Amino acid sequence: MPTNAIALTRLFLTERPSLMRLVQRIVGSAETAEDVTQNLWLQVQRVNDDLPIANQRAYLYRLTANLATDHVRADSSRTTIQAKAQTYLWDELDRPSPEQEVIARDELARVLRAAEELPEPTKGIFRLHRFKGMAQAEVAAHYGVSTTTVEKHIRRAMAALRKARDAE
Repeated sequence: MPTNAIALTRLFLTERPSLMRLVQRIVGSAETAEDVTQNLWLQVQRVNDDLPIANQRAYLYRLTANLATDHVRADSSRTTIQAKAQTYLWDELDRPSPEQEVIARDELARVLRAAEELPEPTKGIFRLHRFKGMAQAEVAAHYGVSTTTVEKHIRRAMAALRKARDAE
């Protein structure tokens, strides 16, 4: 393990209660703060030694705030997408206009095309996790890789699908 990661891990262990409070203030939920803090632990384990970290405490707290903020943004985006899906799928009173339907169909076609074009094993990992409902650990065991690798493939797939959705 790189020396930066070792030092940050030690600091993480001593600062964990303060880090949890910081995350909870940003995300607004103790349960979510626990998840984000777990992701922080994983992130700390991956810090390499390209450059020595002069102020490790400041680095750790900045990393914590960034991860928490990213989580809030992703959650907000997810909520917006779910609300749109709810409107498109179930809200009969507020049917989308023909123009909105064409736009939505075009977005869906782009996303489906992008999903089919994902390289293996990204496509298989993404399908098992998102469509078959397998936990990341189960997918990792199925492919014989680490959960970190599974996370990387899922992020890669989501980025490609988001890019396809937003392309016009």
